[in-house]
Parts: sequence; structure tokens; C-alpha cells
Amino acid sequence: MRPSGSDLRLLQVFDAVVRHGGFSAAEGELNLSQSTISNHMAALEERLGVVLCRRGRGGFQLTEEGRSVHEAATRLNAALHDFSADVGSVQGKISGELRIGVLDAICDDPQNRLPEALGAFHELAGDAKVLLAQEAAQDLQQKVRDGTYHCGIGVDLAPVEGLDQVLLHTEMHSLFCGRGHPFFHMPVADLVREELLALPFVKRGYWCTEKSRQNVFRNVAATVLQIEPQLLLIRSGHYVGYLPDHYAARWCANGELRRFEVPEFSYSAQFCLFTARDNRKSTTVAAITQAVRSAWAKNADCDQDDKSQKKKTYLESA
Repeated sequence: MRPSGSDLRLLQVFDAVVRHGGFSAAEGELNLSQSTISNHMAALEERLGVVLCRRGRGGFQLTEEGRSVHEAATRLNAALHDFSADVGSVQGKISGELRIGVLDAICDDPQNRLPEALGAFHELAGDAKVLLAQEAAQDLQQKVRDGTYHCGIGVDLAPVEGLDQVLLHTEMHSLFCGRGHPFFHMPVADLVREELLALPFVKRGYWCTEKSRQNVFRNVAATVLQIEPQLLLIRSGHYVGYLPDHYAARWCANGELRRFEVPEFSYSAQFCLFTARDNRKSTTVAAITQAVRSAWAKNADCDQDDKSQKKKTYLESA
């Protein structure tokens, strides 16, 4: 099948239906009636010769063929945006679409300089469209590799062949419990390692290797794939688990969380910029890469200036 212009429009309708989970839910985005959307879907199914979805009392459901077609349509749409960017490069413009994948629980990180990087990118490429998506940690690197995203900012979980990465900053994680937990008010001097390791523990499911100290906990009572659900479980008062220090700070300040100030139960995670390793990076990707590098470099310079000022103040007071 060689897609025509009308096929592309049908695929756009199909994509909206999938993202919204049904015909009626996609009406607002498409500005089409439910009956018109239904007709478009029927036309696409006839064109492809397969049933893409089923509707009934059980709600909207994709068939296996529909799932495969949607994945192919997503790749086609990304390729079309990349074509636009490539043509813009020939014309000396930075245009097309920039797709970035990021992790959850990063907005309150003082070391996260993505807002500054996006601002600098907009100054360079005001005509470019930006798609910024929150992605699961276990999928981010592979989705950068396969072209779903042009770049990703996240934790280096494991080496992925075909990726370039730039270290941006280090994020500290510690062990926490919620108010109401039996250990919430226990003095540090009374904490016993073996007792901590036996507590009901919230594990991050994407850490299946010896990536941190979490695997020494013997009582894995809950598993999560993102940090916000982990926070909810820890705040229940029934579990302990690891959280980024910056993310947990406000909950500690208002008395909702307790950080176990025991060095053994802390670790660092390396945040990196990931891009696919190929010989032809578009001007769009080059622009965001440069913007990210510059923003984080300024952050490092500011941190160094702040440390120097604190040292100077200390010496003067001494």
C-alpha cells in the first residue's frame, strides 16, 4: 500500500480515535461528528482490508491488526515530520517537529534546566513544533533509539546500542516512610539495619538488575513503574521506598514524609541526554542538543559560583 493524501487523513482520524479511546471522545479534536468519524474508520478498514477496532458494550477496543496499523501510522507520521525538518534544513530553516521524551517527577528538581533549554530552542527555531512527552524510564532509551523521540532526558538504566549520551547531572535518592509508619518517629540511633530491610518495601519494577540498594530489601510488598505512584504508596504509612530527595523535600517539610538519614540507604542516579547515533542528525536535533548542553553548563557555572561565594563568606567570617 502506497499512502495517498486521503489515506493520510484517514490515518490521522484513526490516530485521534486511538488516543482518545473512542469515536465520541475524538469529536472535539477532529471537529467531526461521530457518524463522520465512523464513516472514515469504515473507509480506512476497507482500504486496508482488516478490522481495526470493535465497539460494543465493553467499550472501544483495538484489534491486534488495529494495534499494528496504529504503530505503523505513528512511525509514518514521525517520518513525515522528519521530512519537513530535513527540507527546512535545506532551506536554511529549523522547522518540522521536535519530539522529546522525559521522565516523571523532574519539574521541582533545581538541577533540571529543561525550561531554559526549551526557551533557547524556541529563540532559534520558533517555527518548529515541540512534542514533549512523559515516558516510562524503562522505555525511554529504546524509544529514542527507534525514532519515537528525537532525544530523551532521563536516567541511564542500562547501555542501549546505537545511542549517544551526555551526562547532565546527578540526582540523589534516599529511603523514606510516611507519617503513620511505625518507624516515622524512631530516633536514628534506634534504627536497626535488619529491621529496615524487613519492612514492606515499594520496588520500582524497571530495576530488575543490581542497579541500587533496593534489591537487598526482602519484603517487596508493592511494585511501581513511575515515581508518583511510589510516593502515594509511601505516604500511606505502610511502606518504605526510595524517592528523589528534591521530589520528597516538600513532603518532608510539611511532616508527611520522613527521610532515613542513613548513608547506606542513599544512592545517586545519573541523568543524561540521549540521542540516536547516526551519521545525519537534523538541524532541529542539533539545535536542541546545543540548547540542552548550554543550559546545563550554565547551571554548573552558577553552582560553582555559589560554592565559591559561600567559601568566601566563610573565610571572611572566620
